Amino acid sequence: MSSKSFDVVVIGAGPGGYVAAIRAAQLGLRTAVVEREHLGGICLNWGCIPTKALLRSAEVFHLMHRAKDFGLKAEGVGYDLDAVVKRSRGVAGQLSGGIGHLLKKNKVTVVMGEATIPATGRVAIKTDKGTEELTAKNIVLATGARARELPGLEADGDLVWTYRHALLPPRMPGKLLVIGSGAIGIEFASFFNTLGADTTVVEVMERVLPVEDAEISAFARKAFTKQGMTIMEKAMVSRLDRGKGKVTAHIDRGGKVEKHDFDTVISAVGIVGNTEGLGLEKLGVTVDRTHVVVDEFCRTGVDGLYAIGDIAGAPWLAHKASHEGVMVAELIAGRHAHPVRPESIAGCTYCHPQVASVGYSEAKARELGHEVRVGRFPFIGNGKAIALGEPEGLVKTVFDAKTGELLGAHMIGAEVTEMIQGYVVGRTLETTEAELMQTVFPHPTLSEMMHESVLDAYDRVIHM
Repeated sequence: MSSKSFDVVVIGAGPGGYVAAIRAAQLGLRTAVVEREHLGGICLNWGCIPTKALLRSAEVFHLMHRAKDFGLKAEGVGYDLDAVVKRSRGVAGQLSGGIGHLLKKNKVTVVMGEATIPATGRVAIKTDKGTEELTAKNIVLATGARARELPGLEADGDLVWTYRHALLPPRMPGKLLVIGSGAIGIEFASFFNTLGADTTVVEVMERVLPVEDAEISAFARKAFTKQGMTIMEKAMVSRLDRGKGKVTAHIDRGGKVEKHDFDTVISAVGIVGNTEGLGLEKLGVTVDRTHVVVDEFCRTGVDGLYAIGDIAGAPWLAHKASHEGVMVAELIAGRHAHPVRPESIAGCTYCHPQVASVGYSEAKARELGHEVRVGRFPFIGNGKAIALGEPEGLVKTVFDAKTGELLGAHMIGAEVTEMIQGYVVGRTLETTEAELMQTVFPHPTLSEMMHESVLDAYDRVIHM
């Protein structure tokens, strides 16, 4: 084998790619990873991690304002946006550096540059020093995605931002418009609103957080409105007129166009797969609406070519990409691999209050033909939630009435992004209501609400 010959070449070093490379190397495969920008990809550098660092600052700021509720004194509370951003970048930088260490430790060859696939089993890389070519029996595409830009709503980094601009804000918005209320949009709306921006969210679907259970969406809308946000559902921004220091947004609500002025707009209207420039069409790879079509094992149909993570379609989540990376590495190494089931992957949104869910919503479960039993438990009935000063929230569980299968779980409130994993494990173990009822949940914890919600579905709730 020449030094340019590998068992596996992974293109993209985000949470899908770097994990695939590490697992492949652990399994004894000679592995290289190609990255054009930053180790850790969007997630570590411009997504999951830095946004959570920003949101943590906003959460602490919010709590400082509530000091009196806890018998504490905090006077002259303020913030330094530059320092908040600097902390966020520091957290991202620390983790990105850690990825380099992990790849080195696992003896993965890292090549920085832009990759194309001129033919099956070959990867050409444009680097600072010229073009390099690697050969590999197996190639894993993990090139991720970028922000979708709609015509007329394109970002300029000054008045109109994407998530990247919002992570390095040139100023604190005064009057902010957020287009799109998925996880990215609502997290930035939550962050800037908490710091004092007059925030409006426009959502084209009939409700905010449209992928969540309808009850959770309604609860979230109420909470956001109470925090001072303006929520416009079933609305569309048809045009942005950019002036000096202001943007006039034309907002279409049921055919009636309203004009509103803002000083900052954040566009969060979805993502587009990074499929261009790789030479996929020539190889015979099927690309549907910017995403590579794959089977349950992430195979593209082209021998030795796999696609994982955002480029391979929904759900567009880092943890889904990582698990697909492990699955593909194990498949290549001849191990028995389990497909990643999208309906068993939790979604977490770190707005205030937090939102988390796994499995089917109540409406989706019914649509799929299930007769359901639904349980609910409010945060106000939980001792730990009251002690934390977080009495607003809800845990909802959906079961199949005939078999007791846990079909879905949906939560809104403090720390639900940590709690959801209990239900994720339950679904993986194919648990029924009986096991969940027999499980002893520690007291006092927020997790007790998970137990009570299950009990409620079967008319056995204790504390409500």
